[in-house]
Amino acid sequence: MALAPMAVKPQYQRQGIGSRLVTEGLKVCKDLGYKHVFVLGHLDFYPRFGFIPAKTFGIESPFPVPDEVFMALELEHRSLDGLTGKIKYPKAFDTVS
Repeated sequence: MALAPMAVKPQYQRQGIGSRLVTEGLKVCKDLGYKHVFVLGHLDFYPRFGFIPAKTFGIESPFPVPDEVFMALELEHRSLDGLTGKIKYPKAFDTVS
């Protein structure tokens, strides 16, 4: 599963809104049975939820971004063991910039 682009308007940032959105999103992913989640996001934000660079697992981003901003989180321990390669997002993500 991939967390789609998420943003909080600047005037509402630093109020915990983004953290609550991520926490709830991860809960829903786990409840639906997903074993891991990927995100392309801010290096100072997502690691607080347990995300680490996906390259740690041998997983590459489909986008030309620095390795440290494409991250993964195992919702089930060791769910990424043995998986390698490049993530493929749905075509709709081709226009996201």
